[in-house]
Amino acid sequence: MTAILKLDKLSKAFGAVIVSDDTSFVVKEGEALGIIGPNGAGKTSMFNLVTGTLTPDSGRIEFLGQDITKQSAAWRCRAGMSRSFQVPQPFGGLSVFENALVAATQGAGLKGRAAEELCLDVLDDTGLLDKANTLAGSLTLLDRKRLELTRALCAKPKLLLLDEIAGGLTEAECVSLVDTIKAIHKSGISIIWIEHVVHALLAVVDRLAVIDFGRLIAEGDPNQIMASKQVQEIYLGIEVDGEMEAHG
Repeated sequence: MTAILKLDKLSKAFGAVIVSDDTSFVVKEGEALGIIGPNGAGKTSMFNLVTGTLTPDSGRIEFLGQDITKQSAAWRCRAGMSRSFQVPQPFGGLSVFENALVAATQGAGLKGRAAEELCLDVLDDTGLLDKANTLAGSLTLLDRKRLELTRALCAKPKLLLLDEIAGGLTEAECVSLVDTIKAIHKSGISIIWIEHVVHALLAVVDRLAVIDFGRLIAEGDPNQIMASKQVQEIYLGIEVDGEMEAHG
């Protein structure tokens, strides 16, 4: 498979705080990569570097074979890269449909009927079609998360970045959202998913990466990564002796 995203020795620091420490990895077309790590590990900062809201101090970012290191966030979105945010950021005074329409017109560059049809299709896929006329500011947390996903998809991404989209949800809500993300993965969209709800990640991703203090410390088969003593000690914050206990 062809690489859709390449990070090559990407570094970023704020004074003494290193949020990306010589990070390199590749995401292939159609792949779902999960990313875990303790709070403050630099996961969201890595997303900000990839999507262009942060500028790296050094290193290179390639998207679809093109160097995009100096391209703006808006350019990257139009090129096929979109994201959800850890804390949902809807336009609260607009309806669910209007929120989606902003993404379709400004992100995907669609107009008129083409934009409207895309929004309706995506709202159907994400379970929000019956709430299309509801003000976004009145939605439940689950529906706000679904709206984040909807807006990201309405930008017609080739690469979708999800930032803790399952955080704060009940188990039943999480299962429902995972089913939606599985369908997105099956459609061929490449995914990078940061998540603390590990069982949700393991239900979707093909590969798992672990970040700690801005450094990529492990990547590979999800089950093997989670069985690693080093990963358990860093991610769970405990010393591990023997088999890991079940962790949800």
